[in-house]
Amino acid sequence: MAKFEQEAKDLLQAVGGKENIAAVSHCATRLRFVLNDETKADKKKIESISAVKGIFTNAGQFQVIIGNEVPTFYNDFVAVSGIEGVSKEAAKIAAKKNQNLLQRLVGVLAEIFTPILPAIIVGGLILGFRNILEAVPMSFLDGQTIVDVSSFWAAVNRFLWLPGEAIFHFLPVAVTWSITRRMGGTQILGIVLGITLVSPQLMNAYGVNSASASDIAAYTIDFGFAELFLRGYQAQVIPAMLAGFTLVYLERFFRKYTPEALSMILVPFFSLLPAIIIAHAVLGPIGWWISEGVSTVVNAGLTSSVSWLFAILFGALYAPLVITGLHHTTLAIDFALIGGALQSTNLWPMIALSNIAQGAAVVGIIIANRGNKKEEQVSVPAAISAWLGVTEPAMFGINLKYMFPFVAAMIGSASAALVVTLFGVRANAVGVGGLPGILAIRGQDMGIFALAMLIAIVVPIMLTLFFHKSGKFGKAEEQVPELESGNEVATTISKTVEISAVLNGKVFPLTEAKDPAFASGTMGVGVIYDEIDGELFAPFDGTVATLFPTKHAIGIVSDEGVEVLVHIGIDTVNLQGEHFEALVQQGEKVKRGDKLVKFDVKAIKEAGYLIQTPVIITNSADYQVDVPSEGNQVKIGEVLMTATKI
Repeated sequence: MAKFEQEAKDLLQAVGGKENIAAVSHCATRLRFVLNDETKADKKKIESISAVKGIFTNAGQFQVIIGNEVPTFYNDFVAVSGIEGVSKEAAKIAAKKNQNLLQRLVGVLAEIFTPILPAIIVGGLILGFRNILEAVPMSFLDGQTIVDVSSFWAAVNRFLWLPGEAIFHFLPVAVTWSITRRMGGTQILGIVLGITLVSPQLMNAYGVNSASASDIAAYTIDFGFAELFLRGYQAQVIPAMLAGFTLVYLERFFRKYTPEALSMILVPFFSLLPAIIIAHAVLGPIGWWISEGVSTVVNAGLTSSVSWLFAILFGALYAPLVITGLHHTTLAIDFALIGGALQSTNLWPMIALSNIAQGAAVVGIIIANRGNKKEEQVSVPAAISAWLGVTEPAMFGINLKYMFPFVAAMIGSASAALVVTLFGVRANAVGVGGLPGILAIRGQDMGIFALAMLIAIVVPIMLTLFFHKSGKFGKAEEQVPELESGNEVATTISKTVEISAVLNGKVFPLTEAKDPAFASGTMGVGVIYDEIDGELFAPFDGTVATLFPTKHAIGIVSDEGVEVLVHIGIDTVNLQGEHFEALVQQGEKVKRGDKLVKFDVKAIKEAGYLIQTPVIITNSADYQVDVPSEGNQVKIGEVLMTATKI
């Protein structure tokens, strides 16, 4: 009998049988199903299968988390089901059949904004810091700002405008680049197109609404038969998106009908030049009007007599929007508001407060389950992550799992949103969520926002504790698995295993992983590497339990039984082993510090993949894991983590 034969049979039945499976594939940690009818999947039964560590749905795929032994489980599943597996990319294509037009559009929007989010976050922090320096009167300075009394900080403030301007004013360049990257176009053409939307030869977008007739005339070109106003699109997202998609489809068209020998010259020329003309003559003005319209409608809703209702609904429903992916649309709205006459947004403050509320609900769970080490291993980093603006680990790993803290967070978020809306709180920048979000708030609004932050913390914590005790929105006694036996906490301690650094690089908390399956802690406890070199080493004496044919992921079991998974890069399974070289074989014994895999970091990045590398103890439920290396630069041989048997 195969190792997972019975579990595979149980899973096949639980997902609705063979006839309900349109496609199935696997990556380093999970099975990826495309189901004909997801409602036929018995989620409780699936979660009860011993080999299953969790489930979630993403981008039309029903994903079942198995862990290190997913290749073996997958082979056993294919054997018992008689279903021929497909590649991960083929599964993605099949998954689109389960998505309606709106879901597909949101998916594209998410893939456009995700690569540029790090820059937006950095820009938000910079503008927030400048906001403190130049716009907040300080009582200890007799009501003056810091830049008013300090030439040093005035110089710092001026210098910081360099990256701030580069990130936000020139945002269209990032948008058009990201679109060509996502749609398979020529990325340098996208960059050039974006530059033409923010060129110094154009009237700056921030001055258009207040421009005089003579100013407009100075930026108008007369072709004889028509005139063209050279309007700039600094910080404008919608015009840039329309231009970017136009470029991609023009390039596809000309590439299809141009002889290969001439394509290198003709395709870029006949794609880029018409795209620039169409962008400035047609799509740019249309996108500007759309942005202005969206800005006007949202601003009217948040300043009207029913603004309180808008605030409550948005505050409560923003977290559910994150689940669907629709929250990515709010970025475009925020930029439309900031690019408008008021040059600020009343939407972003509510988003930052929603992040805080989700983290506070997790804190409620921590308080309710004091002493439960297993729960704390997931909930503590999830709460910290949410309070720093990344809510997925808190939402998917804790709040949605138990539901009542999610409801508590929605109520707390709605309460805080009501306060900031009634008092007209606005943000000068976006990208900074959670507790640091106060940096983006206008100086005169910071006091009220601080009060709203307090509400977003206290209300979810109190409601979570109340719901936990009363059993509202779930049965309290079943919510969190305990590590207690009778009235005493189990404290059996055995030998501590040191997990050495497997890479030279910077180590970050696991909650910062871009893949929610890792970030949520579902796979186990661990860390994320970034800024790495291209050699992977053994973390301890043990055995190579799993080595993927694509060589991008490896599972190792120590002689004491600690199971470690290393996944080099995000979604690098798609490279099919290219740029990777395995130096060991599955089943081979290794010593601490042995070289396991070599890989080309530069080539992987150039192929469009993140090199972020999770290192996870997949059986961490059996261990007390300590991570002294977080936030540090570590070298091979240094201690990365320790694992002590519980």
